[in-house]
Amino acid sequence: MPEAPPLLRLLAWLSPAFPVGSFSYSHGLESAVNDGLIGNRDELEDWLSGLLIAGSLWNDAVLSAHALRAAGKPAELARLAELAEALAGSAERHLETTSQGRAFLEAAHTWNGAGIDGLPDNCAYAVAFGAAAGNADIPADEAIAGLLQAAISNLVQAAIRLSVIGQSDAIRVVAKLENEIAATAHRAVQASLDDLGSATLLSEIAAMRHEVMHTRLFRS
Repeated sequence: MPEAPPLLRLLAWLSPAFPVGSFSYSHGLESAVNDGLIGNRDELEDWLSGLLIAGSLWNDAVLSAHALRAAGKPAELARLAELAEALAGSAERHLETTSQGRAFLEAAHTWNGAGIDGLPDNCAYAVAFGAAAGNADIPADEAIAGLLQAAISNLVQAAIRLSVIGQSDAIRVVAKLENEIAATAHRAVQASLDDLGSATLLSEIAAMRHEVMHTRLFRS
């Protein structure tokens, strides 16, 4: 039988059914909604756009792109994993990235030769995914765009569960951000680690405020 193309593996790893537990996390979105910062489609779209351009999703894209190129180099991957942990701005952000990374590594071992041995157990999700994508020969632009698309889709689903938008508006948000996702992925593939950084202060504050919410649906 012919060998399955890398695209199939990419789609499997980024499927909502892949057991990384992403549905449990809102990336601080729940706190932002609770504080009245996000209450409609336009505000959600602006929030997500900021994360892509100059926030946590940008950092994840850069880290993942570097991990993809460092696939098969344990020492370099370990340094990237340590850097990714350090960039988590709050306890819940740290939990979010390491728990998903750990779950991804466990599930991805199903594929022989996924090339993820040697990564720390609590490896950040972006680094774990990038390393696996590199060993699967998934093109960098496609891998990083897929990672960002999955993240945006997950946050849009969180917004639906928080009653910010309905399904129709959710589709509009995903469609509107499509070009921005592609552009961010392309930029991240060419970026150096010196390009890491976040300017989305409200998102970071929202993530920290979520830690002290008494009633909540999500873990972050």
